[in-house]
Amino acid sequence: MKIISYNVNGIRASINRGLLNWIAEVQPDVLCFQEIKATTDQIPLLEFDALGYIHHWFPAQKKGYSGVAILSRLQPDHVEFGMNIPKYDNEGRVLRADFGDLSVVSVYHPSGSSGDERQAFKMQWLDDFGNYVEKLREERPKLILSGDFNICHQPIDIHDPIRNATVSGFLPEEREWLNRFLNSGYIDTFRHLVKEPHNYSWWSYRANARANNKGWRIDYNMITENLLPQLRSAAIFSNAVHSDHCPVFVELDA
Repeated sequence: MKIISYNVNGIRASINRGLLNWIAEVQPDVLCFQEIKATTDQIPLLEFDALGYIHHWFPAQKKGYSGVAILSRLQPDHVEFGMNIPKYDNEGRVLRADFGDLSVVSVYHPSGSSGDERQAFKMQWLDDFGNYVEKLREERPKLILSGDFNICHQPIDIHDPIRNATVSGFLPEEREWLNRFLNSGYIDTFRHLVKEPHNYSWWSYRANARANNKGWRIDYNMITENLLPQLRSAAIFSNAVHSDHCPVFVELDA
């Protein structure tokens, strides 16, 4: 099973940059989108039908904001929209699809970069999301959490850890949450297999950051530890340029 997580930063803009042709070339089995920034009436759904995908979309109530989706070759047994917490579900942040005993979650963690209020919202989200997946794992013990976590875990995951030490996305309390999360029974699939530095999944549009590879690794495919024997490969597709993020890939034995 080939799974890709991709923060497209606007599904319509990414389509205009060749996203559909790229999907047809790469042909993942499951594709998790974040930041679709569109309602379903604004998305060319027939184009995704033509690619052979069953697709589910969970937009935010606020137009042009947030939203997640899951596309799959196989029909899910069940699809769950949201966490049953209205303040998060109104922003379209979590979508789950079950395939047999395996569940794939497309998740878009909030950013705290706009100020103290949203940073506080982000920290509350992290606690609530952690509780949500802990309870979910009791019912669905085999989880793949694919999405934009908006946190760099370690200095190797960010181009300038010293200057960014007080910036949202690399704050000590965020990184400590990610430590606790991983220690609770999850595997960062990319870092488990790839130890080299300078592998990033997001770059600012400013100061030629992408051309100079001054990026952040904030997009992940996390798996529960019980799926580790099925982990085959992981990669970051930095040559895909439909967004300020790039796709992150994981392959598991089905």
